Parts: sequence; structure tokens; C-alpha cells
Amino acid sequence: MSSKPRSFCPTRMAEITEDIVLAALRTVVDPSRGVDLVSAGMVESVTIRGSNVGFTLIVDAHRGAALEPLCRRAEAIVQALPGVTSATGLLTAHSAAGTARRSVSALAEAQAAVSSEPLAEFRYVIAVASGKGGVGKSTTAANLAVSLALEGRSVGLLDADVYGPSQPRMLGVTGRPKPLSQDTVAPLENYQVKLISMGLLAAEDTPIAWRGPMVQSALTQMLTKVAWGKLDYLVIDLPPGTGDVPITMIQQTSVDGVVVVCTPQDVALLDARKAIAMLQRAQVPILGVIENMSFYQCPDCGRVDHIFGHGGAGKEAQRHGVPLLGAIPLDVAVRESGDAGTPMVIARPDGIHAQAFRDAARAVIRAVEASSS
Repeated sequence: MSSKPRSFCPTRMAEITEDIVLAALRTVVDPSRGVDLVSAGMVESVTIRGSNVGFTLIVDAHRGAALEPLCRRAEAIVQALPGVTSATGLLTAHSAAGTARRSVSALAEAQAAVSSEPLAEFRYVIAVASGKGGVGKSTTAANLAVSLALEGRSVGLLDADVYGPSQPRMLGVTGRPKPLSQDTVAPLENYQVKLISMGLLAAEDTPIAWRGPMVQSALTQMLTKVAWGKLDYLVIDLPPGTGDVPITMIQQTSVDGVVVVCTPQDVALLDARKAIAMLQRAQVPILGVIENMSFYQCPDCGRVDHIFGHGGAGKEAQRHGVPLLGAIPLDVAVRESGDAGTPMVIARPDGIHAQAFRDAARAVIRAVEASSS
């Protein structure tokens, strides 16, 4: 692993006009309609910053995946223009209400930043993954991020779970990201952790009905168009499972390691096994496994019950040759603290849950920082 920061900073170069870009887009024809993109009214916006060009195409939500190749072809044609060094096209969903499209516009309306300083430099990128939903992945990601901050590291948290963005609630963050320019926004912050999430851009009761390519485009904007600044750690809360979005995010960000979250029961371990196998196949370093809901300890008598089984995650970790980073007890306080927006490492810093998360964070630090020194 390399400790060299990953920078996300477009470069200021030669100018190009909107008319030139639109003329190029007029040469791109939607074969299903026989009309070019401009004449069809699909071009919602064109943003030019130096030699970097961005454009947004409005499409029907059900055609998003089918039109992704058309968008990529338009990118290639624009990027081939004299003076253009990069072109980025974004598909946005058109709907009657238009809520989802407008909710992301603060982040995705401009595709080309021109700051002479990097928008973001990440020393390390850590992803938190799970083979299935409902195992406490987001709770773990939130507590892990805050724990890293408590260890004196500068930390950002990217909530990549677009369909179920829970990190704003977990971290007690409300409001909208503040625009810094036409092209960039500032992340919100709490507990010394910077956060960006679709949960900050859409109402909690608004479903995000997007297909994979549109989700990936939005996540790219969260990564590259947010003024994260210089961070020691960017923690990515991945969507559950082994689908296209988590795989692409892992590859796109060149993660330094992944923490896999699971619960002790056999069915959860089967999914965790698939997630670990997928990561190993992709040659992604696995920092370890965290077993959530590991056991229940009666607060009155101290009796320990293994409600979902015992030792399964440890055996699975050993089977794959990765460490068990921690065992988090089952406790209603974990749910209550998440709902209240106060992670356990803050709400009960001396409790066994906080200590388990803090120990896991220290193990992550040892793993990634020692290997890069």
C-alpha cells in the first residue's frame, strides 16, 4: 500500500465555448429516436472550466441503463475537441416530480472543477462492506470513522449506500451541503468527521429510483466534486452485497483495505464468505472482519447469551487468513444511539461497544500505516 495521497483536482487549461460543445453534441444521435441530443432537448446543462467540460443529459428513468453507452460516446466526441483534456457526461433521471434529479443537482450540475488546489487528498481510503444488508454495516462505518478521528486522524465519510443512506442520521448531521462554487460543495461535519451522503441531498422519505449507471455517476460526483480537503482517511460506507456499485467504487478509489461486517448466524456468514471471496478475487486487501451482534450480556445478571450463534465470524476470518477486528455485543443502546445521531464511541465512550470499535480502528491504523511506511 502506498501512503501517497490520492488527489482529485482538474487542471486549469485552454478555454472552449459552449457553442462548440453543443455543436459536437449535435453529432451524437439517439438511435432509438433518430434525433441528435441537442435537438431532442436532452442536454440540460453544459459546464466549462478551462479545458474540462461537463454536460448533463436528461433521460427517462427507465432508459438510464440503456443510454449509458450513448453518454459515453458523447463524452468521447467532446473530449476529442481541440483544447479539451477531459469530458464528463452525467445522466439524470427525468420524472414527473423531478425530486430525485433536483436533489442531486447541487452536487452534479457542474462536472468540471478548475481549482488550482486539489479538492481532495486522501492518504488512505478504507471501505466498509457486507455480504448482505441488516448486519450493522453503516453503524460500524460511523463508529469506525469517529474512532479514527478520536485517534487524531483527519477523517471523511462517504455514504455510498445510495438506496439507503443512513449516515446523516447516524452522525446527527442535518442540512444541505454548502455550494463553494458553481462546481463544488463542502461536506457537512460532526464529531470531527466530514460527511457527504444522498441523505443530505434528498428528503428521508424520497426514494432514489436509479439504475446502476446513474448511481455510479452520482457517487463519482460525491468523490470528485466535494471539497474534502486533505484527509488521513476517507471511509466509504459501501452498499451491501457484491453487485456492480460496490465493486466499481472499490476499483475506482483504489482502496487501501476493506473491513467486512457480518453477524454470527450461518446465513449471514454465507454472504460474508461471498463478499470476502469477491474482494480477494479483486486483489483488494481485507483488513479484517467485525462480528456485529456477537452476543448479548444481561445488564442485570451479567449472563452472556449467543443469540445468533457463537464464533462464526472468527472461524470465517481464520478460514480466509484475515484477522477478526472485533466482536460487537447486541444491545438496544446501539440502536438508540444511532437513531439519536450519537455514535456509541461518543455516547458511551467507556462502554464495551466503544472499546470494541476503538480497538478495531487502532487495528486498521496499524494495518494500513505500518504497511505503507
